[in-house]
Amino acid sequence: MDTATIGSGSPGPGSPAPPDLEAVPLVALNFSVRRRLGLYLNPRAPVAADWTALAEELGYEYLEIKHLEAQPDPAGRLLEDWQGRCPGGATVGRLLALLRALGRHDILADLGGRIEEDCKKYLQRKEPPLQVPAVDSSVRKTLEMSGITTRDDPYGNTPELFDAFICYCQKDIHFVQEMIRELEQTEFKLKLCVFDRDVLPGSCVWSITSELIERRCRKMVVVISDDYLDSNECDFQTKFALSLSPGARHKRLIPVKCKSMKNEFPSILRFITVCDYTNPCTKKWFWIRLAKSLLLP
Repeated sequence: MDTATIGSGSPGPGSPAPPDLEAVPLVALNFSVRRRLGLYLNPRAPVAADWTALAEELGYEYLEIKHLEAQPDPAGRLLEDWQGRCPGGATVGRLLALLRALGRHDILADLGGRIEEDCKKYLQRKEPPLQVPAVDSSVRKTLEMSGITTRDDPYGNTPELFDAFICYCQKDIHFVQEMIRELEQTEFKLKLCVFDRDVLPGSCVWSITSELIERRCRKMVVVISDDYLDSNECDFQTKFALSLSPGARHKRLIPVKCKSMKNEFPSILRFITVCDYTNPCTKKWFWIRLAKSLLLP
């Protein structure tokens, strides 16, 4: 079995080629696959290589592994920590190669199809199909990603650009409205992309989101709360933005904690400096810090 693909053999005539898994970031794997990986790797078996063997192969040291051991799902936490520590190198292909080297062919046999399906879905969302213009038309055709916001030129000549894309769940819309007042309607005069306000209905949500985050917005603000953790849309937007800026090197992604949380802060974001709206001691500096972060080139 090739390290970059899951299936054995070559695709048949007319079949699409399998995705190059060495180029697919680990964030492509959804929760169902990660849970199944945990069922295989979390039990400490005397014979089969478990999550600790995988951690050692990834370069984790003894104390780091002991810290992960205290977690309820150490294999899942290991994968999330690996994503944050080494986003550019944390790929599906690399994970499969390590599992193969550790002799965990049982995992590859059981989850191979699901993993490949997750990767295909991720690539489809990230790279929407191109629209082919008609040859005999005398009118310039509108590109698929033109005319997606309220102030877009429908012919694609001057697409609307923004300072930041706001990633939020519906239950936090009141905080987003306050953000609009504090950042757009003050001396900062920032231009925010708020999906419910700025995006026209009628197009594929995933394609629009990818276009806005990657090409239309310089930065992205992630509004964190317990409700955020339950949002599939927010999960996709965050992982997509992280894949564009491995390790947050370009400071594109800014997490904002808007409410006190009962659940743990998302581990995938814990390596990025947080702007905390819930801290009464620093609240008076909150909007200034956030605005200046967004104004940076």
